[in-house]
Amino acid sequence: MSKKITMADIAEMSGVAKSTVSRYFNGGYVKDSTKKKIQAVIQAQNYEPNTFARLNAKNSNVIGVVVPTLNSKVTSRVITSIDRYLRGQGYETIIKNSDHDPKLELDNIKRLISLNVDGILFSAINITDEHRQLISNSSVPVVVLAQEYDEGISVVDDDRRAGRCAGEYIGKTHPQCAAYIGVDESDIAVGIGRRQGVLDGLKEYGIDNPVILTGDYSFESGQALTEKLLELAKPDAIICATDRLAFGAYRVLEQHGLRIPEDVSVMGFGGYDESALLKPQLTTIKFDSYAVGYLGAETLLKMIHGEPVPQKQTVGFTLIEGGSVKKC
Repeated sequence: MSKKITMADIAEMSGVAKSTVSRYFNGGYVKDSTKKKIQAVIQAQNYEPNTFARLNAKNSNVIGVVVPTLNSKVTSRVITSIDRYLRGQGYETIIKNSDHDPKLELDNIKRLISLNVDGILFSAINITDEHRQLISNSSVPVVVLAQEYDEGISVVDDDRRAGRCAGEYIGKTHPQCAAYIGVDESDIAVGIGRRQGVLDGLKEYGIDNPVILTGDYSFESGQALTEKLLELAKPDAIICATDRLAFGAYRVLEQHGLRIPEDVSVMGFGGYDESALLKPQLTTIKFDSYAVGYLGAETLLKMIHGEPVPQKQTVGFTLIEGGSVKKC
């Protein structure tokens, strides 16, 4: 096995000090004649500096990405899009998972700033005063994804309009007892915006008081909320804030001998691939998560290069009609 070339080796082969090689990679001053010596060795050895070694440079070509979870199809799409775009532009990514913990979210942003990344893409759970202060005082540009951020730059899903679309789609079936299972208001986009859109859509069809229950994003929460719902009422339509919550609803409804959609219509948000495997296939709303990642990364690079960017960009959605909602 060949020995891995280090900066010390580059220095020795170039006939210069290691500190000179370090200055070269970190954007410091090096004489043109010395640069040529170092570049010749780098090319001959096919050497690439370690990413973390480059984080001391003025321009590291490294972007930090903070996400609320790694256990999400939507987050996976966003990260994939970000990474593909940035790699094409010569950048690398450092991904930090906040595990739906606002404190860890703040710590992750602080850590990335301290690492001297060129910029941060922050897929937010919530925007608190602490977030606002940290972002406004950040030494590097920050683009917020998934939550509107009036004081800065954001790329968001059209949660309110998508929610209204779902509410109207269910409302057209004229359910006797509609229900919504979602997440709490700490997530403004989903817990407030998406939910209010659903309520607005249902109201268009005279449904003013649907049963509303909240939990977290997990499959287990979908099951628990549906069990609780069946104890409180006899729903014939359930709108779920995410596909994963809908998966939990499917499980519980089946256990109770209730048929989808004959007894209960079910609708979700997310457009997960697994939704097409359910029987019947889940009717769901799919956001363009790849566009969120692409637009976020493109916007951040424009900010890094001093180019003007829109304050807010909104990404659209698609209604995927499965067989889980009764026909009108």
